[in-house]
Amino acid sequence: MNYFTSDLTGTEFPSSERISGKTLRLSILDLIQKEYPHFKPENYLALPELNLFREKYISNYLNGQIGELSDLEKTVLNSLTNEATLSDKLDSDDSTSFTLGQKIADKVASFGGSWTFIISFGIFILIWISVNAFWLINKGFDPYPFILLNLILSCLAALQAPVIMMSQNRQEEKDRERAKKDYMINLKSELEIRTLHEKIDHLIIHQQQELMEIQKVQIEMMSDILNQVGNVK
Repeated sequence: MNYFTSDLTGTEFPSSERISGKTLRLSILDLIQKEYPHFKPENYLALPELNLFREKYISNYLNGQIGELSDLEKTVLNSLTNEATLSDKLDSDDSTSFTLGQKIADKVASFGGSWTFIISFGIFILIWISVNAFWLINKGFDPYPFILLNLILSCLAALQAPVIMMSQNRQEEKDRERAKKDYMINLKSELEIRTLHEKIDHLIIHQQQELMEIQKVQIEMMSDILNQVGNVK
């Protein structure tokens, strides 16, 4: 395998990773020249070195747009650097970290807001009223106007309301976490699109230069042929 020495750091890389400074976008070239003033467009660098400056360019873009990087932006930038999938890490919901009270609140809210609870509690009230009003003929343990039943309903409502509010707070926390995850995924998609544009522009410039070199070689060949024809004549 052939190797070349990078004009940027003086390190050897495979020749297949050689990139000409002429093919770089001006913004990337300016960023490189800020750290390595000796680097000129006529010089060459390696693809890993170029990717490093692309990441710095994206980081500088984020700093310029949203100020100091937060933990979310750092996570997105690290996923870009490591070429890791971000959605796999964000989709997991670690329910084992919930406390016992949070789990009970979620179950109570889930059951209290279902038709099963409404129907079963309605049946319980009908049985209570029927037993006291008709079977025991208002001489049972809770005669009309069912004071004990009203007390039970009031206590149930007083306990159920804060438990449901606890569950709603848990749901709000989940919604906030989900919004953060959506933001991180959207931010990574935007940065990957910018990186893709960068690579496409680099590829187009590189192909254009190759075509120009081919055209120059063809012109030289045509000139040689014309010269040979002229000499024959």
